[in-house]
Amino acid sequence: MTIVVGYVPKPEGRAALRAAVEEADLRGEQLHVLNTSRGDAYVDPSYASPEDLAEVRGLLEETGLTFELEQHVGGQSGADEVVATAARLGASLIVIGIRRRSPTGKLVFGSDAQRILLEAECPVLSVKAPSAG
Repeated sequence: MTIVVGYVPKPEGRAALRAAVEEADLRGEQLHVLNTSRGDAYVDPSYASPEDLAEVRGLLEETGLTFELEQHVGGQSGADEVVATAARLGASLIVIGIRRRSPTGKLVFGSDAQRILLEAECPVLSVKAPSAG
């Protein structure tokens, strides 16, 4: 089986990656790391740079786990991509990072995390980034 992690180059993405590595090691499963962008902005802070992906690859190679990195631009929202990838791979678990948002932020911008939690057909582990301070 496979564990899918939605990765963004932010503290919550790094926390999700760490948790996904722990789960994959514990369960003896492979890991599928997904980073996407809709490509509808000149700069997308959720899209990992080649340097960041090289760092992620290095970290994963050190673990000895079987893994795959997937990155692409265009198409669906990040939430839709994560859910579709998990369904395509028959994932046993999705791991996502979450952050605190104001009520107004939730209302205006929606929540990819909420959509993944509600739409995924497999269990979802949501992980908070460590507190700064």
